[in-house]
Amino acid sequence: MKRISVFILSLLSLGQCAPLDSCEALLKPIAISHGEMQGKWMYIGGTSDLPGSRSLSHLLTSAWIECRPTSQSNILELIQAQRIYGQCSTLKYNVTFENNTLVIEHPFYLKEVYLPTECIDCLAAYETVETGSDSFTSLLFFSKSRTASAAAVEMFQKQAECLNMPSLLMASPDSEICPEDQPAVEGLPALNKYLEAKTGHHIARFLDTMFDLFIN
Repeated sequence: MKRISVFILSLLSLGQCAPLDSCEALLKPIAISHGEMQGKWMYIGGTSDLPGSRSLSHLLTSAWIECRPTSQSNILELIQAQRIYGQCSTLKYNVTFENNTLVIEHPFYLKEVYLPTECIDCLAAYETVETGSDSFTSLLFFSKSRTASAAAVEMFQKQAECLNMPSLLMASPDSEICPEDQPAVEGLPALNKYLEAKTGHHIARFLDTMFDLFIN
């Protein structure tokens, strides 16, 4: 379940902003270049309907992702580290990035596009995951720094509302982040194993409800 936050990537928005009262403009994907994908991005917050994601988000104190180039121009290597309940784990996986869109085709299908933000060093990432007959969505917010402006967070909140997503859960900007020299494991097989364990989804949703009820 720790791997849920794995698909959480970030890039420059190139200052493409939109009026806060226009859902159509707020949800229109923006152009992101291959070069802008690269670098280290800090997780600011997000929301998802993936079972168990809210429970983990309540326990998550920090996360970051680094996008690295490979020998193939349309392939990026992602290194992602997260601290959950005081423990760090680091994952690595390759993704396809073409036409402003990040895609994973196997062992499940994931598509991620990027939405307008109010800051030039932030990214709002909207992703869908499909596995078998199930489909899940997430909205994730990243920045080059540990914080984002109030205006940027307000826009992100409006995007979540436009998408009818659950309430946002934000990471603490003062929490300790995971080190870069920690060994990384392959992340996609682990997440796929969780996605295929459908009998556990009911328990995960129950835990999400309990965390929201007693922690929010």
